[in-house]
Amino acid sequence: MSGIFFTSDHHFGHTNIIESCNRPYKYACEMDEDMIRKWNNVVSPKDKVYYLGDLSFHGREKTDQILRRLKGDIFYIKGNHDKSLNRYEWRFKWIKDLFDLKVDNKTSITLCHYAMRSWNKSSHGSYHLYGHSHGNLPGTLKSFDIGVDNWNFTPVPLSVVMHTFRLLGEEIEDKDKG
Repeated sequence: MSGIFFTSDHHFGHTNIIESCNRPYKYACEMDEDMIRKWNNVVSPKDKVYYLGDLSFHGREKTDQILRRLKGDIFYIKGNHDKSLNRYEWRFKWIKDLFDLKVDNKTSITLCHYAMRSWNKSSHGSYHLYGHSHGNLPGTLKSFDIGVDNWNFTPVPLSVVMHTFRLLGEEIEDKDKG
C-alpha cells in the first residue's frame, strides 16, 4: 500500500534561503543533498507526494537530476518561484494551482502554495495545507504550513498531518476553557 506525503519550499540551489530562513547549512549543495536524502528516507517509489511549490532555483539540467533522484509520484501545486514548470511535466502526475484532496468520505484537505483564511468547505470538515511562509505565519485550527522549514526538511506523512490537526483543535479548545 502506498503512503501519502506533503511538503513544499525546498528551494534547491537557493543560496540566500540558507541565511534568510536560518537553515542549518553552510552551502546550497550541502542543503540539496541533505534534503534529497531526507526525502528518500521516508518516501518510497510507490508513495504519493503532494508538493506545494517552490522546488528549485537550479537551471534545467540540475533540476532534472534532482527530480530523477526523488522517490514517489509527485503531484505539483504551483508556487511563486515556479515559472518554468512545464519543462518538468515529465516528472509530475499533474500541475495545478489548487487541489482538494479527499482523505475520506467526510474529510478533505485543500492544498495551495499560499495560506488562505477561507477555502471550499472550510466550515464543513475541510482542512488546508500551505507553504510559502517558511514558518513565519502561525497555523490555525484547520490550516498550517507544510514547508520544509517547519518539518526538519522532510516530507510529512498524512497520518502526521491529521494528528497535527487534532492537536491544533485540542490546543484551541484548551485556550477557550482557560
